[in-house]
Amino acid sequence: MLPTPLDTVFSALSNPVRRSIVAHLAQEGPVFVGDLQELHDISLPAISRHVRLLEEAGLVSRSVEGRFRRCELNEKPMTEAMDWLREQAKFWEESLDRLERFLNQEAAAKGDSADDR
Repeated sequence: MLPTPLDTVFSALSNPVRRSIVAHLAQEGPVFVGDLQELHDISLPAISRHVRLLEEAGLVSRSVEGRFRRCELNEKPMTEAMDWLREQAKFWEESLDRLERFLNQEAAAKGDSADDR
């Protein structure tokens, strides 16, 4: 099975450095790669690899300004991931609500309440 764009986004976000980069861009706006390197205290090649993976996932775009590379957050992939997570949360909340109703009905049929357990 081929990875979907959502798979690529979650894979990119699986690393704490990349999550930190995304959070920084979300809070502070566009920044140069060198500034990200200083914030994370890792080598420039390492931070560039992290940025490249975020770019491949569509989360970040890079542009060249002189001899510097500027990074900017792309919100669409993150929004799509959040929408997917909300769908999953809704499914599980509804499932747990059905389970709770079932347990309450079973308890009522047996003559005790779920609060007594």
